[in-house]
Amino acid sequence: MSEKLKIALGNDSFFPTVDGVNTVIKFYADYINRDLGEAVIITPDNPNKKDYIFPYPVYRYKSLFTFGEGYPVGWPFKRQYAEDIVGMDFDLLHSHCPVATSYFFRRVNRIKRIPTILTYHTKFEYDIDARVKSLAIRQKAYTMIGKDIRCADEVWVTSQGTADSLKIMGYEGDYVVMPNGCDLPKITATEEEKAIIRRKHQIPANIPIFIFVGRLMWYKNLRLIADAMKLLKDRGRDFRMLFLGIGPGEKALRRYCAKIGIEDKVILTGMINNRRELQLYYAAAELLIFPSLFDTNGLVVREAAASATPSVLVRDSCAAEGIVDGETGFICFESPHSYAEAIDKILDNKDLLARVGQKAQDNIYISWEESIRRAYDRYHIVIDNFKSKPQEPYPW
Repeated sequence: MSEKLKIALGNDSFFPTVDGVNTVIKFYADYINRDLGEAVIITPDNPNKKDYIFPYPVYRYKSLFTFGEGYPVGWPFKRQYAEDIVGMDFDLLHSHCPVATSYFFRRVNRIKRIPTILTYHTKFEYDIDARVKSLAIRQKAYTMIGKDIRCADEVWVTSQGTADSLKIMGYEGDYVVMPNGCDLPKITATEEEKAIIRRKHQIPANIPIFIFVGRLMWYKNLRLIADAMKLLKDRGRDFRMLFLGIGPGEKALRRYCAKIGIEDKVILTGMINNRRELQLYYAAAELLIFPSLFDTNGLVVREAAASATPSVLVRDSCAAEGIVDGETGFICFESPHSYAEAIDKILDNKDLLARVGQKAQDNIYISWEESIRRAYDRYHIVIDNFKSKPQEPYPW
């Protein structure tokens, strides 16, 4: 499968907006253009864009406005945009969002059928349920997303547990599990390297560090983390809980930590964009605390493993898939008491902490090179399957 392909990588946003999916398609574009074929980013316009920093094309169509942390609302309805995509002669369209991007690719397929993949990264029911109070409108949103999902020639998910979200959207078809990789290299950080983070935040050498990495969204179980830290503090534990990231839950998190009296134990660092610095945060931490049920892959779990830092995860969450409790990570119930009990025991067993961290690095780490090469091989299969059967008029 050495034939070079031209791939359209579509998402509803791209840099300078920073989130997990944007990071994924950036790594896809970086690696495909460097080693495999040609990739072009397809995304709505952003008034703060700096596309000149990327060594590959970024095609932007109209957006109406931006909201939140710079997320554009795409407007893909002009026929010329679809004709532009057809004119680029792509071998395959790969959507990473079943909203504006997948609808845009549906419009392209009405003009010319091009094999299309959708990777379903996000449990959209969380966002819809949080923002839409009307049950009828909520159901209509599910139906619209479900239609976009069904229009793909193949659906990918980043973890087995994501399939439950597909069913909520009304999709009952087949799917392929295509896990994400990690760009951080495997390292054994020195004590001096770890001390950089401690000096930055004035954390004494003997104080355990825990970290959460990701967008600060209240439904990522941020309150559970705060409550677990409150229990640890009440038991006499000293520690520092670092939250790395930004998001709409930041103010509520600050207020809640102050309310329960743990603000002296909690540090909100903001966004850490420098990847080398981020890896030092992972290395300096004893544990990644990640109780999110929202995230579909838990990329941060693999990032932590690159530095031999184990994670504490919720049983049956997507992030916990492939993790063996006490071997490659630690599994808890979804409660502050369960988390506090587990952390207490882990901190009292330094040998276990070191052993699990090393096994996480050895056994669950997957590089982006391996992940994207696997995806690229699958591109060929999707294209071959597409060409092997007659194409009916596009149904949507």
